[in-house]
Amino acid sequence: MMKKVIIIGSGFAGLSAACFLAKAGCDVTVIEKHDQPGGRARAFSTQGFTFDMGPSWYWMPDVFERFFASFDTKSSSFYELVRLDPSYQVIWEKECLSLPADYSALSSVFEEIEKGAAERLDAFMHEAKYKYQVSMDKLVYMPGLSVKEFFTKDVMGSVLKMDIFSSVHKHVRKYFSDSRLLQITEFPILFLGALPKNTPALYSLMNYADMKLGTWYPMGGMVQIVNAMYKIATTLDVKFRFDEQVEEIVVTDNKINCVKTQSRIYSANHIVAACDYAHAEQLLPEAYRNYSGQYWEERNMSPSSLLYYIGVNKKIEGLLHHNLFFDTSFEQHSAELYTSPKWPEDPLMYVCCPSKTDPGVAPIGCENLFILIPVAPGLKDTDEIKEQYFHIAMDRIEQRMGISFRDSIVYKRSYAGSDFISDYNSYKGNAYGLANTLMQTAILKPSIRNKKLLNMYYTGQLTVPGPGVPPAIISGEIVAKQILKSETHK
Repeated sequence: MMKKVIIIGSGFAGLSAACFLAKAGCDVTVIEKHDQPGGRARAFSTQGFTFDMGPSWYWMPDVFERFFASFDTKSSSFYELVRLDPSYQVIWEKECLSLPADYSALSSVFEEIEKGAAERLDAFMHEAKYKYQVSMDKLVYMPGLSVKEFFTKDVMGSVLKMDIFSSVHKHVRKYFSDSRLLQITEFPILFLGALPKNTPALYSLMNYADMKLGTWYPMGGMVQIVNAMYKIATTLDVKFRFDEQVEEIVVTDNKINCVKTQSRIYSANHIVAACDYAHAEQLLPEAYRNYSGQYWEERNMSPSSLLYYIGVNKKIEGLLHHNLFFDTSFEQHSAELYTSPKWPEDPLMYVCCPSKTDPGVAPIGCENLFILIPVAPGLKDTDEIKEQYFHIAMDRIEQRMGISFRDSIVYKRSYAGSDFISDYNSYKGNAYGLANTLMQTAILKPSIRNKKLLNMYYTGQLTVPGPGVPPAIISGEIVAKQILKSETHK
């Protein structure tokens, strides 16, 4: 008899889990509160512009190809993948630096900034490659249910070489001293939601993903990945129920037997919470929750984000597809994010202009802009605050790039912590889940399995392996395998 699995949420983790479970013969239904799949990776179109609402960086292409290969296909069957060159640019107060995709050219850039840096970059990359390959081969697909997962000779020997107990901050300073190179090599850690000082040096593997595996873009936007996974899922007979929100998970005799939405009741043999973990716990009777409210309050969350989706009716010179504005103090903004949370006085920011690569996301002669300002989770946002920071962002872009385009904006939409909460039930409005600190890594993350209910599981950025699109896809596969394993052991 086919086992019925209900998945709550259709983000990357939920879609991944749905595909793997359906392929194995399960009867899978995905319940999604929005009118389309994708979760935080949804998209919307207006006035000829198409905006990706969330993720905008396509790193670790091998993870995507591994997923597609699991279903006897490949990414090129669904979308055209383009490698960006330059990969991105960094804007400082008086300098702008483009990072070339070609590694030898990148080495030359490092050498021009700091004598001997090219040779040290080779050594840095050699170590980062080892960490990446070991992580992909042995670590990131672990379910994180027991420390015993690490007690094999193969894994233990590798882990000892992975710099888990040092920090990224210390690690990069063994190789480079120029402040610009330090910011470039520490930048990928921003995706992990924690300071370099608090992030294990293991995660220098992200530099290998950045500088060797490259920065890519799926033509049509990141939503094309969602569309591809959704197509695979529907081909495997996964059923999707859009515009429905789960209101209760019903427990009978220490086992979940159904979930309730505002309009229906769905019976199930297994439940996968691919929504916000803390929110999923609230859908359960208190006695069956993995973690208390105090537990979540004590977690180190990743930042939230203040976002702007902007349509401009002219071309903007100087911007590339990805633009990192590091023209203010890292230390001050970091303190406002992590130490003394408050609205930042002079924030760092990121500007994405996908129309530089993909003319299809904007009308002819126009630009599509996505602006992201990291902010501390849990802050109260208002229309006045959103407007204030919009002009801060505009002032910075126009001043640093020597351009003027504010009067050419024909579309503007803001998105902040309160929207993350209302749209995604995001705990404190966080954007990326838990910060990847040492005490929130691997088996120290929230468990993928409910400890009191044998047929409930969790997947996504708040559990293993962590934040980001590739980890979310991996997380879905991990959970699917655990469910299938539990069935074979019955």
